[in-house]
Amino acid sequence: MEIIKTAIPDVVRIKPKVFGDDRGYFFESWNKHTLLQLGFDVDFVQDNQSLSMKGVLRGMHFQRPPYTQGKLVRVIQGRILDVAVDLRKDSPTFLKYETAVLSGENKELFYVPEGFAHGFLTLEDHTIVNYKCSERYVKDAEVTFRWDDPVIGIHWNFEQPLLSERDKEASFFNEIDNPF
Repeated sequence: MEIIKTAIPDVVRIKPKVFGDDRGYFFESWNKHTLLQLGFDVDFVQDNQSLSMKGVLRGMHFQRPPYTQGKLVRVIQGRILDVAVDLRKDSPTFLKYETAVLSGENKELFYVPEGFAHGFLTLEDHTIVNYKCSERYVKDAEVTFRWDDPVIGIHWNFEQPLLSERDKEASFFNEIDNPF
């Protein structure tokens, strides 16, 4: 495995070693021991998986303390644009975002740390996304803000995404209480 740093400290891409032959492929999608040796130390307590058609946008979501979540995202099938937004008020990258294109083909993982909002846009039909969480889901701690918030200015390059009711009704960033 290789850890690839991004412009925002603590947000990383992880590139696994993939072993392929005429039968298919094999790779470790998670190996705590190997990642500890590379300086990546996060305990995960929950795995989530979603199936989405092309154009589904899920986000922007985070949980308030003490239930903040770090997420390790990967795509099993299909392709997404994954986004992490830094919500840490004291950070030099406050309200900046980092993106990664994850796919079943490239098999890369994207780590979204605690203190960040997360969202993704599916770029292909039948996209399966799996992500590990460092804290359990707590409905009362969850916060959502608009995917197209002008303060953040994420470049999704997609006109009319398909949204859940919760995401359609989300507040603008300046209307939420940022706990970080």
